[in-house]
Amino acid sequence: MHRTHRTVGSGGCGRRFARRARESILGPVERLSIRPSGPLAGTVAVGGAKNSVLKLMAATVLAEGRYVLRNVPDITDVRDMADLLRAMGAVVERSAPHELTIYRPPDTDLLPEAPYELVERMRASIVVLGPLVARFGHARVAMPGGDDFGPRPIDMHLRALEAMGTEFEFRHGYIEARADRLVGARILLEFPSVGATENALMAAVLAKGTTVIDNAAREPEIADLAAFLNRMGATVLGAGSSTIRVEGVEELSPVEHVVIPDRVEAATFLAAVGVAGGEITITGARAEHMDMLITKLCDMGMRISHDHEGIWAMAPGRLRAIDVSTLPYPGLATDYKPLLVAMLAVSDGVGIVTENLFAGRFRYIDELVRMGADIRVEGHHAVVRGKPMLSGAPVRAHDIRAGAALAVAGLRAEGETIVTDAAHIDRGYEDFAGKLAALGADVSAN
Repeated sequence: MHRTHRTVGSGGCGRRFARRARESILGPVERLSIRPSGPLAGTVAVGGAKNSVLKLMAATVLAEGRYVLRNVPDITDVRDMADLLRAMGAVVERSAPHELTIYRPPDTDLLPEAPYELVERMRASIVVLGPLVARFGHARVAMPGGDDFGPRPIDMHLRALEAMGTEFEFRHGYIEARADRLVGARILLEFPSVGATENALMAAVLAKGTTVIDNAAREPEIADLAAFLNRMGATVLGAGSSTIRVEGVEELSPVEHVVIPDRVEAATFLAAVGVAGGEITITGARAEHMDMLITKLCDMGMRISHDHEGIWAMAPGRLRAIDVSTLPYPGLATDYKPLLVAMLAVSDGVGIVTENLFAGRFRYIDELVRMGADIRVEGHHAVVRGKPMLSGAPVRAHDIRAGAALAVAGLRAEGETIVTDAAHIDRGYEDFAGKLAALGADVSAN
């Protein structure tokens, strides 16, 4: 049956390559081995968004009852957030391969405390602070950990909650928060921080009166959280825009919810075909969540189209270099940048990459240079001179997206690329090696 695609880039749909079935590689991954194997071909499915499901899980502390979350990826960060909720007294069960059920067992009170040994595993843990204060009037949360790409202060989170009446003390590495009853307020974020927007939003739904969050983050994950809260009985307007208005309610109810697809996972497979060449279909991906990235990839020479089932992409040859800059959504996400740098490293020409969000997020470039990439860093800019081919080498993953980008670069590197500390990749990708192998990549994991 013929499928009609709406073309996003220049050029239309070409023929489909036959899918190359490979055995999935499951289990904890300490290192990946990648060898070039020519163009990719076939179909790959993206899972639920890591950056959404973690916040949805945190939001379940706002009300008693049984929650069901569907399209939940089986990744380390989800397991860590589940452990955090369990430490508070909740039951978290994987009731189906991609489904979580969360509830409080009878005769058990939730403990509004997030211990250090769990919070240190990921920075997203800080988003339990807002809902805990809103629900219980007090909370004790360890200072967050997370990825190794520079300091990301939580001052905006705290100022937003202070505006609603929260008082804080800092003792022995913990944030101790207290509020008799949160009160609606106008919150002006100095930067459209995703985490601060989410914390303020989850706190505001149970606050007395109206809360207006100005300069709010606009990411699709914010809209997904707002949809979840509205299903619970909240009144949230404007999510996805720079101004969010919340009318506080007295109580909320548990719900079932399907997590939106992971746009960064989809971007990773787009980068993979851009580096290796070929033609793939990414089912479940939503092009409307990735408009700026798709525009940039089409500028590089890729052909991309989409329909209700997902995204089709082709890289007809070596891509051309472009300049890119990271910006808050709907601009180019900083999570995409390591993937774009890997693509530029094997593109034709010179591209300049500007990081406007996180100061330390060029740390993986030394690893790409070990693979023969010609990259020079000047402040928050990276000048990338593309080469036809890289050289396989042992490299180290510093964080989730850097690890994925190094693996993608290995698809166009002579010899073998070994990515160590690959457990970082498991934090954000379910069966990453298996999915690449199913597209024809020569990848193994152990």
